[in-house]
Amino acid sequence: MSTLAPLRLLREPWNASEGNQSNATAGAGSAWCQGLDIPSELFLALGLVSLVENLLVVAAILKNRNLHSPTYYFICCLAVSDMLVSVSNLAETLFLLLLEHGVLVVRASVVRHMDNVIDMLICSSVVSSLSFLGVIAVDRYITIFYALRYHSIMTLQRAVVTMASVWLASTVSSTIFVTYYRNNAILLCLIGFFLFMLVLMLVLYIHMFALARHHLRSISSQQKQPTVYRSSSLKGAVTLTILLGVFFICWGPFFFHLILIVTCPTNPFCTCFFSYFNLFHILIICNSVIDPLIYAFRSQELRRTLREVVLCSW
Repeated sequence: MSTLAPLRLLREPWNASEGNQSNATAGAGSAWCQGLDIPSELFLALGLVSLVENLLVVAAILKNRNLHSPTYYFICCLAVSDMLVSVSNLAETLFLLLLEHGVLVVRASVVRHMDNVIDMLICSSVVSSLSFLGVIAVDRYITIFYALRYHSIMTLQRAVVTMASVWLASTVSSTIFVTYYRNNAILLCLIGFFLFMLVLMLVLYIHMFALARHHLRSISSQQKQPTVYRSSSLKGAVTLTILLGVFFICWGPFFFHLILIVTCPTNPFCTCFFSYFNLFHILIICNSVIDPLIYAFRSQELRRTLREVVLCSW
């Protein structure tokens, strides 16, 4: 499955000369460098699953007044961002399939406009998803370390300003990317943004886990129940590993792909790596499927509301 420009151009670097590109490709012609053929049906299936999951999350949060709090508003925004990932993926896949099978015949200018619209959706969803993952981490950090002051720190007004700022920044950044996608500085900004979010989440979640571990140790020493302490500590470590592991596995390969485009566009190894772009795209879509399982469906109140939504108990 091919992707539209400028994401299509991220498959292979534009900052290498044509001769160098052909030489690199020839030098990297081994079997594993041929890339991975991922059927369009898989893109469509994952996109539909993600769309349904995140629609349910948004509907549940809107329905239940008990979920009308900054924490769940941030989770709702993350669900909307993941829905954008799904919608842009579905639109791109269907558009390409219709073109390839001759069902849709349009002028080149219309195709370019569709390219820009879909690419803006994809870029905006990427930036907003990463941003809200960071916002949720900060919100949880405030909940744990400033529990008594949480409602005065994270007021509804500040939450609204935060959400509006993220959506505005995502829209502006996606417009800039579509306009100046050939500039390495734009890719460096995206890479820097990802690394910042990775470090932010790593620091905040590890600090939260360390505090929880300290509290459990204190309780265990007072109650003389080391088995309970070890069990809870292990559960916390597993949760932390899942949070950071899913984030890194789903987003890391794509941004490593961008790093290689900037640093070694003609290197044979890098050329091989570029051929797996569709796999990295699939991982991002998988992240949209997994996010509700990590951030939303673990809430008992939200799960109860989801059952009501599915059963149409409005």
